[in-house]
Amino acid sequence: MTTTIIVIAVVLVLLIAAAAVLTTRRRRSHQRHRATQARSRAADHVEPIRDSQRDAAASESRAAVARAEAERAEQEAAEARRGLQMEQARQEDAIREADAIDPDVDHRADDYEPGTGTHRKG
Repeated sequence: MTTTIIVIAVVLVLLIAAAAVLTTRRRRSHQRHRATQARSRAADHVEPIRDSQRDAAASESRAAVARAEAERAEQEAAEARRGLQMEQARQEDAIREADAIDPDVDHRADDYEPGTGTHRKG
């Protein structure tokens, strides 16, 4: 009878072990399947990501061109301002020269302003 109990116990242990192995295999198979599905879903996003990367690169390129154009325009505006200032300075020099020659203009007065003719010698 003890031998029978031992045999039954061993058979039960073997059945439990086999059930555990089968359960583990099923769980792993299920996990593999879920992992495959997750990878498949991730792969579905590859093309949209590539499209987004291309769009971002194109936008960055357009922004770089716009920055270069803006910089060039700013340089042109600065040159134009310098040209204007030079022309205004030449005009003021000519007016000062004329005022210095004009006997009716006191070009040395503290409140003298070129070309106004308002500060007459008294």
